[in-house]
Amino acid sequence: MDVKTNTDIYEKLHALARDLWWAWQPEVVSIFRDLNPIKFQQLGHNPVMLLKEFTRQELENRATELMLHSRVNWAYRRWQEYLKSDETWGATHTGLLGNQPVAYFSAEFGIHESLPNYSGGLGVLSGDHLKSASDLGVPLVAVGLLYQEGYFHQTVDAQGRQQESYQRIDTDHLPVELVRTAEGDEKIIAVQTRGGDIFARIWKVKVGRVLLLLLDTHLPQNTDENQRLTDRLYGGDQLKRIRQELLLGVGGARALQAMEIRPSVVHMNEGHSAFAPLEYIRQLMHEDGRTYDDAIRDVSAMSVFTTHTPVPAGHDRFDASLIEEHLGPLGDMIGLDHNGLMGLGRVDPQNPEEPFCMTVLAFKLSQCANAVSNLHGVVSRRMWSHLWPWKNEKEIPVGHITNGVHVPTWLSAQMRMLYDRVLPEGWSTRTGEPEVWSGFEKVLPGELWETHQSLKNRLIQYARVNASAQAKRRGEKPDQIERLQSALDARVLTIGFARRFAPYKRADLILRDLSEFRRIILDAERPVQFIFAGKSHPADENGKAILQRIFKLMQTPEFNGRVIFLEDYDINLARHLVQGVDVWLNNPRRPLEASGTSGQKVVLNGGLNCSILDGWWAEAFDGENGFAIGEGRSHANHDIQDDRDAIALHDVLVNEIIPLYYDRDDDDLPQAWIGRMKRAVRTLGWRFNADRMVMDYVQSTYIPAAGGTSCDLNSVH
Repeated sequence: MDVKTNTDIYEKLHALARDLWWAWQPEVVSIFRDLNPIKFQQLGHNPVMLLKEFTRQELENRATELMLHSRVNWAYRRWQEYLKSDETWGATHTGLLGNQPVAYFSAEFGIHESLPNYSGGLGVLSGDHLKSASDLGVPLVAVGLLYQEGYFHQTVDAQGRQQESYQRIDTDHLPVELVRTAEGDEKIIAVQTRGGDIFARIWKVKVGRVLLLLLDTHLPQNTDENQRLTDRLYGGDQLKRIRQELLLGVGGARALQAMEIRPSVVHMNEGHSAFAPLEYIRQLMHEDGRTYDDAIRDVSAMSVFTTHTPVPAGHDRFDASLIEEHLGPLGDMIGLDHNGLMGLGRVDPQNPEEPFCMTVLAFKLSQCANAVSNLHGVVSRRMWSHLWPWKNEKEIPVGHITNGVHVPTWLSAQMRMLYDRVLPEGWSTRTGEPEVWSGFEKVLPGELWETHQSLKNRLIQYARVNASAQAKRRGEKPDQIERLQSALDARVLTIGFARRFAPYKRADLILRDLSEFRRIILDAERPVQFIFAGKSHPADENGKAILQRIFKLMQTPEFNGRVIFLEDYDINLARHLVQGVDVWLNNPRRPLEASGTSGQKVVLNGGLNCSILDGWWAEAFDGENGFAIGEGRSHANHDIQDDRDAIALHDVLVNEIIPLYYDRDDDDLPQAWIGRMKRAVRTLGWRFNADRMVMDYVQSTYIPAAGGTSCDLNSVH
């Protein structure tokens, strides 16, 4: 056997596995899967771990056996061409950024389940942002933290109580690489506090054309407490939270400096990274000799802030002692005393009783600020109007850029084949253009329905296997395990609900009238089945109680396997759900859903949304591309609001969704339903995807911030 051939196949597969570009390339995913399908699944679809199962010669033998050489060579060439191509949208639209990229700061990044550095929607949005920036050729570098135990793993015990566990992640099993000095030592950055320095090393992750830098503190130079600083995402008390955020903002900016990356734009995705502009003020003062006033003006002009939280209690606030301990040294460096620092994080700088708010700091140090949907923009302007008391509410400088999802990541391979047939050639590089999607009307009803049914069957099989395995682990009775092994029916209307089990998201709204729920589920002629998934924050007892209530319904024999709860919601489970359900249910207490993106993923795969008119759905629903719960009204009394919305949910289910789904022609096709599926893809696909979102950020915030001009958030979608 030719030695060079051995080297080629081995090196090429390892190189592909080390760039998360593979995660949104179905053809490359299939190569890794084919090497060992069972092992690939057992290892969480992690090609880095999978390849460790093979020696160089074993890998060559397996590739020869499966005739993979041409496929690997094709994938490798395509990857190289992707990285080197200058024929991108960014090449012609981001010239002002030059060689100084956008620095995108986020506390979490959900790129793929094999890199468990996320908890939910915020992280998955960040991951989709990076992927689209890569596809579009937008010069962007991302900064976050590497959590050695990630977010918690969820199991549910026999009584329906959520149990949390954490598992140490071996960095040798991740597509990460330590950043080293020219001498080969780990590159270390330090952040000063009154109690001593916090040290961190830098890891780099390739996400196509985008570089992601992650910091971790597991270093002997740190105290035991600081070594554990990057153990868990969103874990710990206020002390740990402020240190994580100091490391993310100040440490992240210093990591970029250590890498000799000087950004033209600083984008803070949520307030967790709001300390970053303060570090850039320090750099301008110490390196360029600027005054504080000049530095704060210039840094604010280059800063972009995205807020995601429409609830006042959801914004991080710290007392004066924590700020003095952790931000005091940086204040000394830029000439701000304690009161000056506290004033930056207070609505009223003169109020000594007001805590320091990260969101207030981000607003004060950003020229461009945006919410993540049109309605969220309205809510945010109202919530933060006291920051600009001299302006009326409509003049508050908070615009909106509605979130979107990365199409190649969330579109199923089967549905993509259908897209390829009816949409223009090269459609996947032009997903933000409405005319590209108009061709979806040409899809034949039968082929769309059969494609959807195949995805639904895959979801049902996945749900059966996982639900029954979870029941076995709990030691449940054989009849319950057997019921779950044959649960769900592909002919039955299937509704999915999967998101964080926070009380305001109201996972149990459909259960408000249990007798009506029972009647809907058990209707002999037109039955309905539900699949639930989601985690509750470890400290949220109310959320856990909602989860427990739904879990106990699954245990009830009368429902005959038509209510399923699946544990440990992650990207892989989300992928099965959004690609396979008939209807995606979303019923938050309006207006507390800032945007929501899971329903956008469902649209791409032919599912229909049934949602409160909140977040993205408030601007997406046109009366014929899905279903609305209620009329977009809110009540000050939560009980009245919940009663009203529960009635509206029942009405839309009974009077619209169920009849439309079961209205079949002679070929057993629900023609009117399929018409809504086609309309949903055509009218929503171009508007609510991450390429459009990133293009909006570039044109309305990044380019103005890089050029020092006013941002323009009035013309975005």
